[in-house]
Amino acid sequence: MNGPQAHWLDDGRRLHLNHGPIDLIVEAFGAAGERQAAYAQAVERFQTILAELVAELPELRKPAPAATRTLNRSPQGQGDRIWRSTPTPNPSPQGAGGLLWQRHDIATSAISNARAASASPSPLWRGIRGGQALPSPQFIGSTARRMHAAVSPLAETFITPMAAVAGSVADEILAAILAGRRLDRAYVNNGGDCALHLAEGQSMRLVIAGTGHGLADRIEIKAENPVRGVATSGWRGRSFSLGIADAVTVLARTGAEADAAATIVANAVDLPGHPAVTRQAACDLAPDSDLGARLVTIGVGALSLVEIEEALERGLAVAEDLRRHGLIESAALFLSGQSRISGSMVLPTAPDTTEKKELVHA
Repeated sequence: MNGPQAHWLDDGRRLHLNHGPIDLIVEAFGAAGERQAAYAQAVERFQTILAELVAELPELRKPAPAATRTLNRSPQGQGDRIWRSTPTPNPSPQGAGGLLWQRHDIATSAISNARAASASPSPLWRGIRGGQALPSPQFIGSTARRMHAAVSPLAETFITPMAAVAGSVADEILAAILAGRRLDRAYVNNGGDCALHLAEGQSMRLVIAGTGHGLADRIEIKAENPVRGVATSGWRGRSFSLGIADAVTVLARTGAEADAAATIVANAVDLPGHPAVTRQAACDLAPDSDLGARLVTIGVGALSLVEIEEALERGLAVAEDLRRHGLIESAALFLSGQSRISGSMVLPTAPDTTEKKELVHA
C-alpha cells in the first residue's frame, strides 16, 4: 500500500487526501492565507491517521459496551413478518488531479470497510438499557475515541465503533483544519459522510445521494442549525448493511454521530425473511469484517408498495426514536422510489439550478 497522498482536484480548489481505505475531499472558504494554512494542517494531520486506527483496530472491531444512559423504548410497530431470507458494497473512489504530496514511510494495513450493524431481526432499535455499563475500552487515538463516543449511545443492539469510522475521520480532519484558523466555511467529505464548519451567517448546500431523484434532492444547512455532520448508509453503498434501504441520510451534530445513526436506521429498513432479499454472511464477503457471520444485504428484488412502505415505517420508527432523544436532528429514508422524513429536513420537488461548486455531495 502506498503512503498517505494529497492531490489537488482538477478545479484547483479541493484537496483530495487518500491512504488505503480513507478517501477524503476537503474544501475551505475564507481568506487565501487562512485557506492555505488550513490545507497544510489537513495534510499534516492526515499523515498518521490510518496508522493510529490500525494500531487499535482489534478493539475497534469489538461490539461497543452499552452506555449507562437510559432511553425510553420505542413503541412496537408492525409485528415481524416471517418469509425466509437474505444483500454489496459499491466502492466509489474519488478522482484526483496532479500529485501534490506523497509519503511511503508509514506502515499500514487496510481497515475493514464493513460497518457495524444491528444483529437483531426486530424492525425497531429499542433504545439504551439502564443499569451498569460494560467496561469501556481505553482508546488512545483521538479518532478512535470519537468512534467509541458516537456508537456508545446506540449499543443496546450490536454495533462496533467501526460504524462511525468514516464520520469520525471527517471530524478529525475538520478539527485539524480549524485549529487556529478563521474560515467562513469548510467541509471534509469522506465518501459521502461529511463534517461541516459554518461561521456565523454562513450556509452550505448538500446533495443527497442514492435517492434516485438526480440532483433534485438538495438541502441547505445554516449556521444557526446545530447540524455539523451528514452521513448516508444503505445496502447499495460502499459498506455493508443488514437492511434494504437504498439510502438513509442522517443529519446530526457531528459526522461521527451521523455515521453511526445512519447505520442503525438503514439496518432497520427491512423485511426480515422476505424471499426477494438476498443476503450473505459478511465474513464470506470480507473475512476480516467486524460483522462476522451476520447476514448482509447483497440484493433486493421487486417489492410491492405495501412491503416498501412497511420497511420504511420500520426505519422511520427508529429514526423518530433517535431524534426524540437528541441523537440526530433529522433523517431521510429511501427505498424503491418511496421516502420517509424524520425531523425538519425538506427535500425540494424540482431540480435546483445552483452551480455545482456550491454543493457538497453527501
